Amino acid sequence: MRAVRKPSVYVAMAAAGITAACIGAAWPATAAARLASPGSPAAAAVRPAGYGNPNGHVYVPIAARAVSTAHPNHVIGDGRPASCTSAAVVRAVALGGIITFSCGPKPVTITMKATAKVVNTSRRIVLDGGGLVTLSGAGKTRILYMNTCDPKQKYTTSDCWEQRWPQLIVQNLTFTDAYSAVRETGSSSYGGGAIFDEGGQLKVVNSGFIDNRCYRYGPDLGGAAIRALGMWTGSPVYITKDTFEGGRCSNGGGLSSIDASWDVYNSLFAGNQTTGRGENTGSLGGGSGGGIYTDGDSYSVLVDGTVMKDNDAGAGEGGAIFFVVDAGRGVLRIEYSTLHHNPAGGYQNAPGIFDDVDQKVTKPVVIHSTIN
Repeated sequence: MRAVRKPSVYVAMAAAGITAACIGAAWPATAAARLASPGSPAAAAVRPAGYGNPNGHVYVPIAARAVSTAHPNHVIGDGRPASCTSAAVVRAVALGGIITFSCGPKPVTITMKATAKVVNTSRRIVLDGGGLVTLSGAGKTRILYMNTCDPKQKYTTSDCWEQRWPQLIVQNLTFTDAYSAVRETGSSSYGGGAIFDEGGQLKVVNSGFIDNRCYRYGPDLGGAAIRALGMWTGSPVYITKDTFEGGRCSNGGGLSSIDASWDVYNSLFAGNQTTGRGENTGSLGGGSGGGIYTDGDSYSVLVDGTVMKDNDAGAGEGGAIFFVVDAGRGVLRIEYSTLHHNPAGGYQNAPGIFDDVDQKVTKPVVIHSTIN
């Protein structure tokens, strides 16, 4: 397994602001646009229609859209809520293929007692909740795990880093109260409270990540909702019409990655926070990327049609986005989006943003967006 690099230590420089046209996604003004309490049937009932940025209408490429589940390989449940169990989810994910749920006509919450793990011999895994299913970690459990470098899940190539398959697709689901207690070591699968993914491909569509957690400290530990490492370079991680709210992790209160590109469309990041305190040093390290934390070589991030508001990197850099390319090329692009009130205790070279490419502070490419 390739060793995970940690971000370099940067000296503070004079802040540089960005002036951009006040065009694009606006923050929803009504209370109805906010999310209900996580885990409740009422919340599951109203959330699917309101996931993502309701004012985000940018074009989404076909590769980033939901896929058909008209002919599932596996169906979790027999139409009764009680038949939709943690064990059934774990079994179905291990089998792979297209997976749907039959838990009755009303919203249902499944409390996960174990992590559902992808077997790497699967080509594609689609998990579709139909807008009615919430998977809860009950504050104790990581919910989904895919790792091409984990021998327990079967090696399929001699070089597991940046392996092309499997492809994991998650759509029309709610993830709440997930927790990864894994601490940062040289070989542990740290970070990723709701979803941990090393290698392969990942797409998440019309899904909500509410009040998820991962371990509080670690210089490179991140991703209360999603952690992606060493992903296939032929495709970005797609985030389409998703909501990330109330996440807490050392770095990356929403998303976190090493060597992974991201395309984020029509999504919402609100009230996520970092909990680390030492940035790149010490056992209490971390604290950067309140909404999104990324690092690695030769990768890019696109944030398009998206709102990022009230995310907080209290002791680090980049209240909304921490973007560091250690070597090679990479661009942070923000298009038709609104970034508002994303504070950080450390240096930011634009409001809510820390952008550094090859150890040079760089301004992101900003198109028709509001950043303040």
